[in-house]
Amino acid sequence: MEETILNYIEPGLTRLDVLSIASGIILAGFIRGFVGFGASIIMVLVLSFILGPHKAVPIAALSGLPSMLQLLPTAIKHAEKVFVLPFGLAAFFAAPFGTWILVIVNPELMKIYISGFVLLMVCFLYRDVRFPRADYPALLISIGGAAGLIQGATGMGGPPAVALALSRRTDTEKQRANVIGAVTTLNLCSLIPLWYYDFFSTGVVVMSITCIPLYILATWLGTLFFARFGHNYFRSGALLVLACIGVTAMIKAVFNYSNLS
Repeated sequence: MEETILNYIEPGLTRLDVLSIASGIILAGFIRGFVGFGASIIMVLVLSFILGPHKAVPIAALSGLPSMLQLLPTAIKHAEKVFVLPFGLAAFFAAPFGTWILVIVNPELMKIYISGFVLLMVCFLYRDVRFPRADYPALLISIGGAAGLIQGATGMGGPPAVALALSRRTDTEKQRANVIGAVTTLNLCSLIPLWYYDFFSTGVVVMSITCIPLYILATWLGTLFFARFGHNYFRSGALLVLACIGVTAMIKAVFNYSNLS
């Protein structure tokens, strides 16, 4: 009976695979609820090893939709519209071009460069070096466009948005809301290209629906953790997540690229 259910969800899955996927979802949801970003990348990294990237990316995009709606009231209430709107519009326009880049450029090579950029941003932010004039519209549009390109090409558009949000000298609540708003636009702008290239197969949709309840629960726990400890640990937690994502993505991309060479 158990094997029949697993084969219906995804043929060839073992109990260890299911445990690994569940652990990845719990970690991703908790991180999403706490710092407002990082969940999609965590899920893609975990699911890619088990299901492959062509299923991992759309599953992460679909299963994160209810959690995105779960956190959206926070973004609407606390986010700075002068930050989210120009960033989001630029990301929406740039994302399709990122998907086009994905078709013609080796994505693993791009991830190596992007991971290096993420780690460089972590070093600057750790030393409290911030984007100059982080409220300047031209900078917001530029970073939004770059994040949209990266999201369309690799599914890793969040780190530039977070680096920009943390550069703004505002309180923790607004920083987190800005991150949530920016990451929400990036998640939404990736759906149309994925649909256009027919990534949303029946198996992907079934797996996504299966992941949603655990994802929502973990996100809720992360939100509670932020409400209690977030004001003291948000910036450090965000930088730690960025660093872990950068290092993990770099190792995985180098490994995959070396196998292709």
